[in-house]
Amino acid sequence: MESNTHGAKIQKDGRTYAIQTYIPAGIVRPEDLEQIAHIAKKYKIPTIKITSGQRVLLIGVEEKDIGMIREELGQLGGGMFLPGVRIVQSCPGNAHCKNGTQDSLSLASALSNRYTEIKLPAKLKIGISGCPRCCGQSKVRDIGIVGSNNGWTVFFGGNSGYRCREGDTVVSGIQTGRTMELVDRLMTWYQSEAKEKERTARFMERVESDEALKNEFSRIRGEFEIPRCGTT
Repeated sequence: MESNTHGAKIQKDGRTYAIQTYIPAGIVRPEDLEQIAHIAKKYKIPTIKITSGQRVLLIGVEEKDIGMIREELGQLGGGMFLPGVRIVQSCPGNAHCKNGTQDSLSLASALSNRYTEIKLPAKLKIGISGCPRCCGQSKVRDIGIVGSNNGWTVFFGGNSGYRCREGDTVVSGIQTGRTMELVDRLMTWYQSEAKEKERTARFMERVESDEALKNEFSRIRGEFEIPRCGTT
């Protein structure tokens, strides 16, 4: 992407662009919505779309306006343009939902802050669900985290694209602190072993046929596995 487009994506007409806002955990304030509406009116942006990743997409932006719109969006215009963590989406969790068993919003915010600037071999998406209903699309995200009464279950290597793949279960029943440590561990492993532009789903398919990578994945699982009663 050329620098003057500031991460905006060219559209079907070959002339205008789309700008994605940066909204960690999908939480917006009234002031954020007012700012987005003001910018859309000022620059005559014809379409505003809520994305599946809980961001706002401004569609139909003129190239000459991209820089100013990014500047006026402020923090809403930030985020990772290079390969890295693109989204951390979340359901409302136990802070709001009657079905929620874990605090998905707080975990999503913490992970968003933690990985804002990290560069990875390819884009990576994180989905967090506060209960097994999985409203955060956790099983088809690169890193998925699903809450239950026993803690968090972590998945790795999911994808909802052309070649869908459900993420591998890494471990179940761990608490929030250990969950963040595990995400760190998975991110470091992926960063060091994946090929350029290799998403986690394709990486995990390669792991299945590579004995060394398969053994390393088993070791990561072992590091975070909860011992069963009666075992040492």
